Amino acid sequence: MANSAPLHPIEASALHARRERVFLILAGLFLGSLTMLNILGISRFVKLFTLGTDEAPWVFAVAVGVIPYPVTFLCTDFISEFYGRARANAVVWMGLALNIFVVGVLWVGGSLPGFEALDDQGAIARDAAGRLPVFFEVRALAFGAVAASMLAYLAAQLCDVQVFHFWKRVTNGKHLWLRNNGSTLVSQLVDTGTVILVTYWIGGLTGVIDESRPAAGQLLVLMATGYLFKFGFALIDTIPFYLGSRWLRRYLKYDPITERNLASPNET
Repeated sequence: MANSAPLHPIEASALHARRERVFLILAGLFLGSLTMLNILGISRFVKLFTLGTDEAPWVFAVAVGVIPYPVTFLCTDFISEFYGRARANAVVWMGLALNIFVVGVLWVGGSLPGFEALDDQGAIARDAAGRLPVFFEVRALAFGAVAASMLAYLAAQLCDVQVFHFWKRVTNGKHLWLRNNGSTLVSQLVDTGTVILVTYWIGGLTGVIDESRPAAGQLLVLMATGYLFKFGFALIDTIPFYLGSRWLRRYLKYDPITERNLASPNET
C-alpha cells in the first residue's frame, strides 16, 4: 500500500488538514452558490402557481437566483457549528467581497471595446426586438441583482450567524434543530423582504409587477412566495444538517464539550 503524500508544514497534523479540507469544501459551496445567485439573479422568474381570476390574478413566482440560495444557509450553519462564529463571519464577508468582484468584472467587461454594432449615438445597438446583446442584458440584470443581494445578503447572513450562536448559547449546545431552523428562518425573512424591496426600487421587477394594479399587494405576494419557498427548504435541510453533523463529528473527531472548553469567549 502506497504511503500518503507528506503533509505540508502549514497543515500541522493529519486531523488539522482534514478539518481544513472540509472547511474549504463548505466555503466553496457557499461562495459558488452565491455567485450563481448573483449571475442568474432575476434573469428569469419561475411561476409556481396562480390564484384568483384572469382579470385579477395572484401569481406566485420565485426568481431563478433564489434556487441555490438555501445551500448558503446550510453551509454557514455547518461552519458555525464546527468552526465557530469568527470563521462563519469571515466567509460572509468574503461573500460580500466576491459580490464586489463580480460587479467589477461585469463593469470592466462592458466598458472595454468589443465587436458589437453601434447606433448613431455610438451606443450598443439594439436588435429588432429592442434587446441588447446577451452580455449586456445579463450585465444589467446582474447589476440590479447584486445591488439588492449585497444589502440583503449581508444583513441576512450576519443575522443567521448571530441567531445561530444565540440559540447555541441559550441551549448550551443542545437542540441542534432549534438553532438550525431558528437562525435560518429569521435570516431568510430579513433577506426576502430586503431583496424584493430593493429590487423593486431599482426597477428590476418590471416584467413581474403589473403597473395597472397596486404594487404593494404584488410585492407582498412576491415576498410571501420567496419566503415560503425558503421556509420549506429550511425545514427540509434539517435532515441533511442532522445527518451531516453526525457524520462530521466522527470524521472531524469533533467533541462539542472539549471544543467548547478550548474555544475563546468570542467563539462560543
